[in-house]
Amino acid sequence: MKNFWEELRQQNKPFYVLAPMAGVTDVAFRQMCKKYGADVVYSEMASVNALKYAPKKTLEMLRSDKQDKPYVIQLFGSNPKYFQNAVKVISDVRSAEKHNIENYYTPNGIDINFGCPVPKVAKQKAGAELSKDLKLSREVIKVTINSTNLPVSIKIRAQVGEVDALKFLDNISDLDVKTVMIHGRTLSQMHSGPVNFELIKKARNYFKGVVIANGGVKDKKSSDELLEKSKADGIAIGQATFGRPWIFDEIKNNKLRIINYKQAFDIALRHAELADKYKGNIGIIEMRKHLCWYAKGFINASELRREFVRIESISDIKKIIKKFSVV
Repeated sequence: MKNFWEELRQQNKPFYVLAPMAGVTDVAFRQMCKKYGADVVYSEMASVNALKYAPKKTLEMLRSDKQDKPYVIQLFGSNPKYFQNAVKVISDVRSAEKHNIENYYTPNGIDINFGCPVPKVAKQKAGAELSKDLKLSREVIKVTINSTNLPVSIKIRAQVGEVDALKFLDNISDLDVKTVMIHGRTLSQMHSGPVNFELIKKARNYFKGVVIANGGVKDKKSSDELLEKSKADGIAIGQATFGRPWIFDEIKNNKLRIINYKQAFDIALRHAELADKYKGNIGIIEMRKHLCWYAKGFINASELRREFVRIESISDIKKIIKKFSVV
């Protein structure tokens, strides 16, 4: 199977990735980010346990569209056998067809999460908690690689407990991992504080594949700083995309996109229409948080948020946008 990661690196210019985020990076949001310049998009985290025992709901969550590509599905868990099963399920369109799921396409890559700090994930010895166990982490990665012909990547943190990113990478240096995304903050830092640029830079000494730096990107300036100091091949952007899917366009074209109320909510409405198309009423309810993010920075933002958290339909959204466009 084609290794699209290496093709991106051979372009000899940085690439920009929509980082995986639970409850955020669904098919509608991925398409918005692709439209505005994201080179690669990730799914929300998918549980290998769920794909073993109740795959339908998870496969629905992982639905994609042709515009998503390159599209990477991120898995979490701790049982190697469940990873083996999960890879087979998500790599075969017939799995989705069996459950009458439309708009499901085989991903371009598979990613394993070793960085999630969420307690319910940690209780399963998954995410960041799994990275503490070097032997089991290695077995999970090895089984996943051996179960697919898709490129396998991993996401890790600068440090979790006694295990830093370099120690983790040294432990798997002989395995055919194509890409590593390194969040430059420790588990204890969560999502704030300084990013360890030097550690990401040193990863080159332990890992031969593509290196993606993650953490602290808010705009063109911070993106350039992370690239320059980490010497990474690409950048992953997470929370800075909230209500700003156009941030990829701003960074790549070095031109601040001046978004007025009308422009912002034309984009928000298109996002809502995609959410409705793929997920129906559930998608509209999930749009509430996105709409609140789109409202950030505008006059009457607090009033907008109070209205948006109650929306039930596309019609409700249009009425609110129209109402505040004349305020």
